[in-house]
Amino acid sequence: MSWVLVLVVLIVAFAVLAALKSKKAGGVYSVGSPYQPAEALFSPAERSFLGVLDQAVGPEHRVFGKVRVADIVAVKPGLSVAARQGALNRIASKHFDFIVCRASDLMVLCAIELNDKSHSTQRAKARDELVLNVCRAIKLPLLQIPAKQAYSLQDIRAQLLSAIGTPQPGVSVGA
Repeated sequence: MSWVLVLVVLIVAFAVLAALKSKKAGGVYSVGSPYQPAEALFSPAERSFLGVLDQAVGPEHRVFGKVRVADIVAVKPGLSVAARQGALNRIASKHFDFIVCRASDLMVLCAIELNDKSHSTQRAKARDELVLNVCRAIKLPLLQIPAKQAYSLQDIRAQLLSAIGTPQPGVSVGA
């Protein structure tokens, strides 16, 4: 009979310890991490577009993906603490799908948003408007490219070169 009592006490003690560990996730009793790998850096549509974009920019430019707006935009000095924090908060969780930089010094020349049907929601439109206004304020060209099944390398190159101000031989910009 005493061995049954010892077994019951051990089971109860084990259950209490397990409950404490699950309630203290991230604390002293935590086991493991709350993180796991994401599926992929790019959606299939973004990956497809990246292949064309890499070809379109040529060796004099480099493409980076999923760059936070706050990594390339600074808040002006002289603002109150509240205004500064508000401005930072508005861009903190936003990112550009792609940015194009000059290969020689990695100066950001252009931002690119690949717009699929998710950009038609009210929330996405408000986000897109904020990003567009930020780009206007810092005079950074923003290309908004509709997501497609396939892209024309020449069209993407012409749009990109037009945005960054580099004429392309044989292509009439604005045509």
